Amino acid sequence: MPFIPHTEKDTSEMLKVIGVESLADLCDEIPAELKIEHLEHVPEALSEMEISRLMRQRAKLDGSPMCFIGAGAYEHHIPTAVWDIATRGEFYSAYTPYQAEASQGTLQTIYEYQTMITELTGLDVSNASLYDGASALAEASLMAVRSNRRVKTARILLAPGVNPVYQQVAEAIAGAQGLTFERLPQNVASGNVDFDRLPAGREPVAVVVQQPSFTGTLDDVDRLTDWAHAEGALLISIVNPTSLAILRPPGQWGEQGADIAIGEGQPLGIPMSSGGPYFGFMTCQQQHVRQMPGRIVGRTTDLDGKPGFALTLQAREQHIRRSKATSNICTNQGLMVTAATIYMSLLGYEGLVNVANTSHANTMALAEGLTRIKGVTRLYDGPCFHEVALKLDRPVAPLLTALADRDILGGFDLTSFVGTDALLVCATETKTQADIEAYVAAFADVMAARGD
Repeated sequence: MPFIPHTEKDTSEMLKVIGVESLADLCDEIPAELKIEHLEHVPEALSEMEISRLMRQRAKLDGSPMCFIGAGAYEHHIPTAVWDIATRGEFYSAYTPYQAEASQGTLQTIYEYQTMITELTGLDVSNASLYDGASALAEASLMAVRSNRRVKTARILLAPGVNPVYQQVAEAIAGAQGLTFERLPQNVASGNVDFDRLPAGREPVAVVVQQPSFTGTLDDVDRLTDWAHAEGALLISIVNPTSLAILRPPGQWGEQGADIAIGEGQPLGIPMSSGGPYFGFMTCQQQHVRQMPGRIVGRTTDLDGKPGFALTLQAREQHIRRSKATSNICTNQGLMVTAATIYMSLLGYEGLVNVANTSHANTMALAEGLTRIKGVTRLYDGPCFHEVALKLDRPVAPLLTALADRDILGGFDLTSFVGTDALLVCATETKTQADIEAYVAAFADVMAARGD
């Protein structure tokens, strides 16, 4: 529905009741030197029709390139029904469900989402939800400090495969609260943790491992989980929800399982949308639930024995009073969670397994084709999922620019992250064999065009 502003008559009547002559009089407490007459560099106002036309024109500028970029955001097929349902008014405009008697539909949707996420991760409790996967790491780290009070160091140890952008976000959010983030040693051949050089006596409050890693590799999560617990630390796992359809969930890692699992929910029915919005998920073992940020919906029964849903385990201050709250996550990404719930419901277990298996098979086919090109090899050995890091014999950026000119988004430049010319590529279930062959041929062409 278009926005309809007040008429001049409406405004005049309201000002008369208030007892002032103009809207400017309402701002008379603002010093004159702080007021401006107009905003520089802001264009003239447009009508609704003009705005719609402008947005369509700008959307067309994105084009429709083939995308082989992963690195935390993935182009999966989203059934049309997902957003046809999610954008219905009762979902699209639903707000904070504090008043349970008026919000049963919203609360049940959140509860169903929580149930699905706990089934994926193999842990006991889920919240709903966090802003994105990166800020989820900061929240999980702060949660670990609150839960693991025996350890006073506030030191968080990160496996080599943890997304470096996640670390930057976590340091920005939690670093000011005294937390420090340090990297564990890396095995240069596998890209994963070097267990022969693990530090002793560091007293970490938590150890973080990403599975699959930022570069797609698979770590020995059982061994790392048991090592973390032996060091007195909690184990925080960062997981790709699509991978959990075929990989063992964090709740089953090692002897005791991960304590907290987090990740980016974008693969679950959320379009890439030029960078967002996304949502982060979090699950944990029951013993840590009192320290979990974000909303938690519980299922109960009323006096007549009928089932119902309500926010539980947290005071309202958790969401609206900064000084009292464990965290300040509030309205958050409720619409994204709704879409993810619909996506998981439509695909079901078999559908998620098919997406994961097909994505992995396509990525392996892409890697096989690219490594047949002179100057392209695998950066790391060992198993991987969903995306592969490739080492090149020349700078990556010019190659990606040349591929973009051919309407191909060729991957993510890893050079600044790994210290050598390297490219991260990903092919999901949206790619056909013809797409993969076209990309390999184009890559061979741009490599040849730039010589040795």
